[in-house]
Amino acid sequence: MKKQQIYLEHANITVNNIQDTIDFFQVAFPHFKVRGSGNGMREWVHLGDDHTYIAINQANETDKRAAKNYDKIGINHIGFVVTDVAEIANNLMAKGYKRDYPKQVEEFRIRDYFADADGNQFEFVQYLSDKPEERNKYTA
Repeated sequence: MKKQQIYLEHANITVNNIQDTIDFFQVAFPHFKVRGSGNGMREWVHLGDDHTYIAINQANETDKRAAKNYDKIGINHIGFVVTDVAEIANNLMAKGYKRDYPKQVEEFRIRDYFADADGNQFEFVQYLSDKPEERNKYTA
């Protein structure tokens, strides 16, 4: 049997302001472009590149989300593997975005967390090893 190749193609989120979310992601990933959009049941865009994207839906209600609480059901964060986490963090902070969780520097990876205008949390992880046993090491 042939081994499956698996990767995250897209995440689907609903936001209060599509343009605010596009702005956030284009700071983090300047090469992301709007791949498609529509306005059927609700306004939406697919923002990304040829291989991955974020499906962004316009909320019908404009309630701001409550503070992040990992004890409640729902999406806690979406993670992206990147080649230079410091560059992404510097770009986001230069545009006024704040860390949503302390930066974590570990033996084989660096992780940094930022929130968009709606409080959706995104993790950016830079692996410092190509070896799966090191990349996936969870103890100190």
